[in-house]
Amino acid sequence: MPFIKLEAGKMDKETKEKLISGLTTVASETLGIPKEAFTVLLKENEMDNWGVGGKVLTKVMAERANKQ
Repeated sequence: MPFIKLEAGKMDKETKEKLISGLTTVASETLGIPKEAFTVLLKENEMDNWGVGGKVLTKVMAERANKQ
């Protein structure tokens, strides 16, 4: 059984449904395996659990927003 795992920030239910559907469709078409065979896991993480360039992601995002 193929398994797809995606780690990202918090998402609303509609976004999760779109991701699960889209990832399943693309993987099924690419690999030639029926959609029903796929399991998808979306793992949500808090922004402060991610680091980019030695800084927590909330700080990185705030700095980027201030540059715009």
